[in-house]
Amino acid sequence: MNVKAYAVTGWLVIASLASWAQQPGPGGSGGPSGPGAQHRGAPDLMAENFFPPELIMQNQKALNLTTDQQTAIRAEMQKTMVKFTDLQWQESAEGEALQALLKQERVDEKAALAQLDKLLAIEGDVKRLHFGTMVRVKNLLTTEQQAQLRELKKQARSATAAHDRSPVSGGAGGPSDRQRPQPPE
Repeated sequence: MNVKAYAVTGWLVIASLASWAQQPGPGGSGGPSGPGAQHRGAPDLMAENFFPPELIMQNQKALNLTTDQQTAIRAEMQKTMVKFTDLQWQESAEGEALQALLKQERVDEKAALAQLDKLLAIEGDVKRLHFGTMVRVKNLLTTEQQAQLRELKKQARSATAAHDRSPVSGGAGGPSDRQRPQPPE
């Protein structure tokens, strides 16, 4: 795979992390002042403090990213992709092993738990890899660039919220709400 393909794939991996980071946590979807604010977890903290790589990439001119910053960010993404691919292979192998144990008529609890621990350790490694990459990318940005990105994220949230409330988009009170079957109570 050439360098360009690694860079694009790396951006997609980090974009998926950023997307995951922006999902509402178990406490709710309200952001800093919403219902989930009292029990903020890693996704909320990540959404508030990190910047989606696609946002950086799409605004690199407006952010005045230097050539050195662009090169460093690409290098981070490439390193992340290489490690992520290796972890995916490991995770798949350990998942298959766990599945084989669980398919048995009588599951050896000790063996299944040990295999689950291996799988969870790899998942933890993936999360640490992504988290570390997001930290390193953020640290490559100047204070001014980070401020610009916060403003861009704020504008994007406002635009999304306005779109979600629009009757045309099927937001609350929109036509698709009336057509959607309601669950039995």
